[in-house]
Amino acid sequence: MRLQNTIKKEIYLEGKGLHTGLTIKLRLRPAPRDTGVVFVRTDKGNVEIKASVSSVSDTAFATTLSSNGVRVGTVEHLLSAFSGLNVDNVYVDINGPEVPVMDGSAIAFVSSILEAGIAQQAKTISCIRIYKPIVVMEGPSQIAITPYEGTKITYRLYYTHPAFGEQKMGIDIYRNSFIDELAPARTFGFLSDVEKLRARGLARGGSLENAIVLGQSDIINKNMLRYEDEFVRHKILDLVGDISLLGVPVYGHIIANKSGHTMNIKLLQKILLSRDSWEIVSEPTVKLSALESIA
Repeated sequence: MRLQNTIKKEIYLEGKGLHTGLTIKLRLRPAPRDTGVVFVRTDKGNVEIKASVSSVSDTAFATTLSSNGVRVGTVEHLLSAFSGLNVDNVYVDINGPEVPVMDGSAIAFVSSILEAGIAQQAKTISCIRIYKPIVVMEGPSQIAITPYEGTKITYRLYYTHPAFGEQKMGIDIYRNSFIDELAPARTFGFLSDVEKLRARGLARGGSLENAIVLGQSDIINKNMLRYEDEFVRHKILDLVGDISLLGVPVYGHIIANKSGHTMNIKLLQKILLSRDSWEIVSEPTVKLSALESIA
């Protein structure tokens, strides 16, 4: 059985918001057991926003959480880092409306957390164990979760773009696989969509420094890709962050086809409504390959 974890000491980070373009400061603080992940808007009277399904207020181009009319957006990469490293309890002080995008991946968050260290807490973590399939289908997009001994994500991504077309990946999610195979994967977008997004007040902080940008026929970034299939890896990275909004680890195999934040959250909502399809148990002993020391 796994114990709950927090960070050993405070972490300070600063960066630009992908959509707002604002310079945002973060302070990550250790939190007591059973706290979960709590965002604290320090510029709004320290309003607390719990990272949970019930706090989701928007899923257009990012996952946004809200409480009492106060929002914090683009939370998925930071939440993914917490989930991938098994950090269960942490306060996130933030002085603006959006988590900074850093380089477009989760690697800056992961590196900072590993440098600070992860502290075990004297209470076990529970998990949701899926024992009946749960499916959400909407147009060309589908996402499902089926029984599995561990946490696995299989994702299919398809765009009619000459730079990548179809990409598919299946991966067991544990600490080392997350760090090595998912955390460095960057967000991506199409140059043709940039002006449309900016007209809607989005992507104001986007650049070649924090996103992979696709032109009409190729990738514009000079440094090219970190992985041949970086696009699908980033989609899985996002999904890890969104799924963490259940508040506890999930033991099951998530299978997604062209799913985004909206479909991810709909799956979480359906899981919560499908009480006959899962049980709460102490997180089982993980596979030998996932038995890794904590930094």
